[in-house]
Amino acid sequence: MGTIYDHDVEYKPSTVSFTRPSVDSLKAHNVEYIRFTWVDFSNTIRFRLIPIAYFEKLLASRRPGIGLAKAALGLVNISLADGFLPMGEYLYVPDLTSFRLCPYEPGHASVMGFFEEKTPYVTANDTTSVETKICPRGTLKRVVEQAKKELGVEFLVGFENEFILLQNDLEGIEPVGTYAFSSSSSLRTGALETRVMDKIARAVQASGIELQMYHGEGAPGQYEVITGPLTPLEAADALIHTREIIYNIAASHGLRATFAPRVFTTAPGSATHSHISVHSTHPGHTKGPRMSDLEKTFLAGLTAHLPNLSAVTLPIPASYERVGDGKWSGGTHVCWGTENRECPIRLASATSPSSRRFEMRFLDATANPYLALAGILGAGILGIRAQTPLTLVDCRGPLTAAQMTDAQRLEHGITARMPLTWEEARENFQKDSELKDIFGQELVDMYFSVNKAVGEALAKHENEGGLSQMQRLVKFY
Repeated sequence: MGTIYDHDVEYKPSTVSFTRPSVDSLKAHNVEYIRFTWVDFSNTIRFRLIPIAYFEKLLASRRPGIGLAKAALGLVNISLADGFLPMGEYLYVPDLTSFRLCPYEPGHASVMGFFEEKTPYVTANDTTSVETKICPRGTLKRVVEQAKKELGVEFLVGFENEFILLQNDLEGIEPVGTYAFSSSSSLRTGALETRVMDKIARAVQASGIELQMYHGEGAPGQYEVITGPLTPLEAADALIHTREIIYNIAASHGLRATFAPRVFTTAPGSATHSHISVHSTHPGHTKGPRMSDLEKTFLAGLTAHLPNLSAVTLPIPASYERVGDGKWSGGTHVCWGTENRECPIRLASATSPSSRRFEMRFLDATANPYLALAGILGAGILGIRAQTPLTLVDCRGPLTAAQMTDAQRLEHGITARMPLTWEEARENFQKDSELKDIFGQELVDMYFSVNKAVGEALAKHENEGGLSQMQRLVKFY
């Protein structure tokens, strides 16, 4: 009887895959330029364009890569964050498993990479290395590989992309239309936004990313694109590629796509909910109709560090204008609940072994996805490693945590709150030595320097620099 109601598509780390072009097949796809892409600490997507003829020469060299100023991770608009200097270079090395075609720009393909030191150095273990401690993508790769090697644990991650299509005029912040959640009026045949969304959907699939669904959302001009699960590094890469598809196809039709957390104060905001499933590599381990001990310890570790993770998952002041109690945005109490969207962590498909997963609702598109996933998975891994017991009780209703009395919250083990401001989130993180160890002190220092500069730049007074706060936010994200 336990699996009769099992539902949805089953995904496993050993079976998920995506269709990626090989280096040899790029010319067959008429690729003429490679977009050498990276994402900095402010979550700005950057790239260098390289003709494929020169890219092939790079690959034939002894150590393929391009030089990037060490300041490339610390730029905020055109200024350098504190601690970044206009000297020194990293080697940005392509990860050839990350190729994706760019359907929005014929003849182009994108590749991600890893930052390395140009000059080898001797480590504390008396070995030679070129590894840097500050590469966001490399940090996520390290966290995932250690979990598999040390604990026999793997993860799958899928994302929901929420965004708003605006008329491409910052002055008015005007949406393409106003309609109700998932209403047919949001995708009327022949409408500009319908054509744009159709091209986005086709481009996502053409680039080898599984499209599961798209639909109109609840805010004016708001849509959601949901993509299928992949291993964490591949999922973060796919998220960045999907955003580039959305940005560029919208622009090609005279529109502006924005992933800003909250554009209209009277309507829902935009999040980047991540769905994470936990898998064991140990022989004989199977999922049943209830959470396994592995899933429980992962959840226990994650909730223990939840108030401190917001510094990387909700990283700007505007992030806190989206979240709150009664907004379907995860609420402000540290808790989890079966199919409860008023918890920061929703347990989805709780009794279905094939599709059970955790939805992380405390995440938006201003976050660097590599750092956000490294923090989320790293916190869960701490719980698995320590076999931390799950003391929080399932908030499955009928009351949300905010509606409960103090006594009722105590019965559920709910004693902590999520940070309510950007400043509080930054303070919380700095007090969490275990989270800081996941990232390393050098990366933490550099990230928080950039994060401070971004927050201050976005919080400038009205009309300073010719743009309002909302105009700066929409322009940035």
